[in-house]
Amino acid sequence: MAEFDQYHRWKNQIRELRIPHWSELPKFDLYMDQVIAFINDALGPLGVDPMTPAMINNYVKHQVILSPVKKKYQTMHLADLLLIGLLKPLFSTDTIRNGIDQVTAGDFPKQAYDNFVDALNDALAHIGEQHDVKVATTLNEKLMQVAIDAVISRIQSEKLLTMIQKPARRVKKI
Repeated sequence: MAEFDQYHRWKNQIRELRIPHWSELPKFDLYMDQVIAFINDALGPLGVDPMTPAMINNYVKHQVILSPVKKKYQTMHLADLLLIGLLKPLFSTDTIRNGIDQVTAGDFPKQAYDNFVDALNDALAHIGEQHDVKVATTLNEKLMQVAIDAVISRIQSEKLLTMIQKPARRVKKI
């Protein structure tokens, strides 16, 4: 029973979390260490693995994100990295990039990002309960909803697994 109470406390904490909208992202260029701090502060409470400079450099090398301008990262970079951080445990970087490109082909990047964040924040606010979600009217909206459902399911399942796992018994060596 104590474990279930712990789960409810965690669920209530998650419901308070919010991923920042485009207008809440820094409006000035950031260096790598600032980007790392920003991304990890935003996603860390969701149990997302920390992002590292090597990961970001790899994303640039493989053209998952645009190259920084004079080693400085802009708002678009931050939005992409937040999405990659959320989706990377579930999808390949190629799939993530293709999804971002598809969604932003029909909408401005700022609006597409904010639509995703609105739906994700709504799902976080209702984590662990049934609630009405906006019915998708386009394939892009459906794609975003399915991705958000996958993120929410991953966050919950990983937390539940860590809460119910029993420490492995050690076998004595003879």
